[in-house]
Amino acid sequence: MSKTKVYIDGQAGTTGLQIFDRIGAREDLELMRIDEDKRHDNEERRKFLNAADIVFLCLPDAGAREAVSLIDNPNVRVIDASTAHRTADGWTYGFPELSADQRAAIANSRRVANPGCHATGFISCAAPLIRMGIVPVFYPLTCFSLTGYSGGGKKMIANYEAADKAQPLYAPGIYGLTLKHKHIPEMVKVCGLDAPPVFLPVVDDYYKGMATTIMLHNGMLPGTPTAEDICEKLQEYYAGSHFVSVMPFGTNGTTLYANELAGTNRLKIVVCGHEGQTSVTALFDNLGKGASGAAVQNMNIMLGIDEATGLE
Repeated sequence: MSKTKVYIDGQAGTTGLQIFDRIGAREDLELMRIDEDKRHDNEERRKFLNAADIVFLCLPDAGAREAVSLIDNPNVRVIDASTAHRTADGWTYGFPELSADQRAAIANSRRVANPGCHATGFISCAAPLIRMGIVPVFYPLTCFSLTGYSGGGKKMIANYEAADKAQPLYAPGIYGLTLKHKHIPEMVKVCGLDAPPVFLPVVDDYYKGMATTIMLHNGMLPGTPTAEDICEKLQEYYAGSHFVSVMPFGTNGTTLYANELAGTNRLKIVVCGHEGQTSVTALFDNLGKGASGAAVQNMNIMLGIDEATGLE
């Protein structure tokens, strides 16, 4: 049986290295490696991009668009980890837990856009509630999302891990202060929102792990559900999902830690609150279900094999 040929364009970046860590030892794949000194040679890249069965794009947005333009082999299937194609026509959004139809679309697609890390957290919490009619599309959603510094790439990682680290880096840093973070367009499109959420990301002094939270005023929701009602509905929505789970209401303790699922491809949703107010938090690894792990999961689905292959 022939092996699936896989090429990672951008193999030296954080996401590319993480994908390699997850698939490098797999016996069902043939990992194609471009020479280090030819990574920026477009003709050499073109050869690799067109010889592969599956291509992962782990590049800045402009580089991802350029890579796609270099592909003329119609049989090549692409998974783009950048922001470039997440709302583009002809691309399938790579969050299979959204629905059976979404999973089928990924399985049959030749162009899959891997979700952003913050978007993964937001969409996993908000999209089911909107699709079930619990949260109206016009509801004024707010969200904050805590992440480890690894999501910022090599330069940020170096700054946080330097021996003479700057004093502010020891404290949480609120960024995206223009309220126009690059993940917002996919949040709006995938959830079908009438208006963008008010979204603030926070980076802190730990390597990886995320906690993304939306907050709801129950009295503004149809039927005035309680926090426990919302929890039960989310449990029903994700029933049978391999990687996404919803904790039973009231079993989460008193504190949530953003790095709880670091090193896994799991995503856990925790619902807290009471009759009048609800918080819904997604806990996951920004490099796992928020990036490289999700990309490998999508590849497995596209290849028609167990989605957890290489991810447990």
